[in-house]
Amino acid sequence: MDNLRKGFPVLKNYTYLNTAASGLLPEKVFEYRQDHDLDFLVSASILKEKQGEVLTEVRETVGKFFRCAPERVALVPNFSYGFNTLLEGLEKPMKALLIKNDYPSINWPVESRDFNCFYAEIDAHLEDNIRAALKKHQPDIFAFSIVQYINGLKLSVDFLKELKKEFPDTLFVADGTQFLGTESFNFDSTGIDVVISSSYKWLNGGYGNGFILFSKNVEGKISPKHLGFGSLQGKYKSHEGNFIGKFEPGHQDTLNYGSLSVALKLLEKTGMDKIEAQIQKLKNFSKEKFSEMDLLEDLVVERNEHSSIYNIKGDKKLFQFLRNKNIITSQRGDGIRVSLHYFNTIEEVEKLLTALEGRR
Repeated sequence: MDNLRKGFPVLKNYTYLNTAASGLLPEKVFEYRQDHDLDFLVSASILKEKQGEVLTEVRETVGKFFRCAPERVALVPNFSYGFNTLLEGLEKPMKALLIKNDYPSINWPVESRDFNCFYAEIDAHLEDNIRAALKKHQPDIFAFSIVQYINGLKLSVDFLKELKKEFPDTLFVADGTQFLGTESFNFDSTGIDVVISSSYKWLNGGYGNGFILFSKNVEGKISPKHLGFGSLQGKYKSHEGNFIGKFEPGHQDTLNYGSLSVALKLLEKTGMDKIEAQIQKLKNFSKEKFSEMDLLEDLVVERNEHSSIYNIKGDKKLFQFLRNKNIITSQRGDGIRVSLHYFNTIEEVEKLLTALEGRR
């Protein structure tokens, strides 16, 4: 277990149960960033002449990690930039299906444009609600989080794969920010059209980097309007009218995208099988204990499929009480959000439980 915690100095000072807000910066990524900026300091444009090679390597690393051909990987600074660029490339008006109270960076951009919006309710029967809404409204696009940011409700990859087969004409656009990095993910086998993700949470890639994974048949359904000199620069973008290049119109930041590459290689070295097993153990233990203490919503208790994010009952005073004990969480919705990554331990969950018992 100690091997899983190596390289995360924050864990020496805090019980960090807050990856859903901000992932930790690994020492390996920090070292890369120092070396990169030192190189830039002393070599300036000589370093930037290698930009194409660096970004090609990052694109290939992302594609390999998530099982998506590199020519279908776009590098973007964050989810919102990528998603808004995609929406501007859709013909409107269109019918859009959203999940009610999903992450604002999903729902707000759709609602602010000329889409006819419909919603699936979040409850214990979320999957049934989505299927019924798709059948009733036949939307052109379904935009959603794989994992809900407030309470951790999770849509299984198997369910999404089955759903896409039922509704092949609907464009499925998924936010993977609260999901990717928690288990192995083979994008090409899912049937999802587009997955967009920031990397600063479960991938531990730091801020300022993200990516988009496109299915083989999505080109032609989206016509991005962004263009710039960077749109045609690089191994996978050199031909005129390049699709992914329209998501990358300007100079790309090799510091931040290089950080993503280092972070993914660290996850790969650690082993996604080990990561997934540790998260599974933590989330099962936590759900059992939180349920016993009546800290969870009924809809979470009733579901089998869930992430390692839990929203427990508590107010601002409890949140501050935990913070004073160096237990780091977030206030979200009507409660306190606890999120567990592979570097967390059962002992840390027990420390949280002891603190909660002491407040009763």
